[in-house]
Amino acid sequence: MLARVWSASLVGIEAVKVGVEVDVSGGLPGIVVVGLPDAAVQESRERVKAALKNSDFAFPMRRIVINLTPADLRKEGPSFDLPISLGILAASEQVNPDLLGDYMFLGEVSLDGQLRPVAGVLPIAAAAKEQGISALVVPEANALEAALVQELSVYSCASLSDVADLLNNPEQYEPVKIEPGQGLPKSDLAGLDMKDVKGQGHARRALEIAAAGGHNLIFVGPPGSGKTMLARRLPGILPALEFQEALEVTKVYSVVGLLKNKGSLVSDRPYRSPHHSASGPSLVGGGTYPRPGEISLAHRGVLFLDELTEFKRDVLEYLRQPLEDGYVTISRTRQSVQFPAQFTLVASTNPCACGYYGDSIQSCTCSPRQRQQYWAKLSGPLMDRIDLQVMVNRLKPEEITRQSVGEASAPIRERVAQARDRARARFKDGTSIQCNAEMHSEHLRRWCELDDASRNLLEGSIRKLGLSARATDRILKVARTIADLAGEENLLPPHVAEAIQYRTIDRLPQS
Repeated sequence: MLARVWSASLVGIEAVKVGVEVDVSGGLPGIVVVGLPDAAVQESRERVKAALKNSDFAFPMRRIVINLTPADLRKEGPSFDLPISLGILAASEQVNPDLLGDYMFLGEVSLDGQLRPVAGVLPIAAAAKEQGISALVVPEANALEAALVQELSVYSCASLSDVADLLNNPEQYEPVKIEPGQGLPKSDLAGLDMKDVKGQGHARRALEIAAAGGHNLIFVGPPGSGKTMLARRLPGILPALEFQEALEVTKVYSVVGLLKNKGSLVSDRPYRSPHHSASGPSLVGGGTYPRPGEISLAHRGVLFLDELTEFKRDVLEYLRQPLEDGYVTISRTRQSVQFPAQFTLVASTNPCACGYYGDSIQSCTCSPRQRQQYWAKLSGPLMDRIDLQVMVNRLKPEEITRQSVGEASAPIRERVAQARDRARARFKDGTSIQCNAEMHSEHLRRWCELDDASRNLLEGSIRKLGLSARATDRILKVARTIADLAGEENLLPPHVAEAIQYRTIDRLPQS
């Protein structure tokens, strides 16, 4: 007898509907799986056989052929255990097959018949809804994640026996319901407040501008000046994720498998801080079957690269295209996938190898040539893409011992939210832009017009600093954000002047 069960496979962060066809016929007992299965799918034969027996089902001692369609799509992972098990049960007439055409099934099956969570449930649930599937059956640990997709009935089951009972007695089960705001616990960064930062008014201002416009930022200063402390407080002044943004982030985390056993919606803006020994594929994504990297996990949040010059130069060059386009494309022989990567880059580095170039107390021991070699790890095109370049100086003794606290994160976050609201009001007509850093040339012409005084100021800076066209566009974007923070509709010379000062360390190695 032939049975068909619906499941799904992931291509990047998108899901493709997969049919699991099971034919039980006469012949020598055995199981054959066809349709480009990977090793984990091939191994499901033994898991399914043991699970059916240990769940008190009869395993048919006949020839079983399992076909995964479409046949030219690679199938990977243990999520096909459950649909394969149900296909065998339906083909051997042990469960009611009436609902198999309307339902989709996902889940890893343990040897005792229990269901274990799998990765990628959220994008699969979204695809199931789009393709007319009426219900999705998943392990209990994946239920909240799947239920984020509205107008799709989601049923959670703990074991293979529960799924069989659902098919035989569907009226006895209710779909899972959640509130849209139900999410993960707050991250460890939630308690980090800007009031803990002493002094550093210039750096604090740069952080506020970066948060308001989504601008990339680099801190340069001697050891112990507070670069990392400042960077770790950026998520605390970013506005909360919109529901659609939260879905985008959750989709990426689901594919990577970071949601299993944790909850449903990612409610905090991501903050990722990979070590400087990270490889290119771990940073941008990759693998034989591509998976998202750190920059995609930082989507709609912050990617912090501490000690930027310690990263390998070729690894840093991988960032150039995502920083410009907001996504990364991974190409392989069989497929090409695209991952979102709209993140704010925050980096920190010392001004030289010894760390004390320009320090007011300790003298630098590096020669001019050593400083040039140190900064040669950061290419001009990469630095062009960093909007805010800020020198962080050593704190004065009286600043270190001062008991007074700085401005807290809450009022800064309120100003940032107001600035972003002004920007979104401009972008609401036919654009998908979320913040000023995402503007393109046509947007700059429309919303960043300069008066004569501002134009002369900018032209003089281009000549003096040797700025590229890209760096000039970045200055205009920063100036637009500064104007939004000030509540101004037009760009004025003070806005442009402040934006220009954040490019002054472009030429630090030659000074």
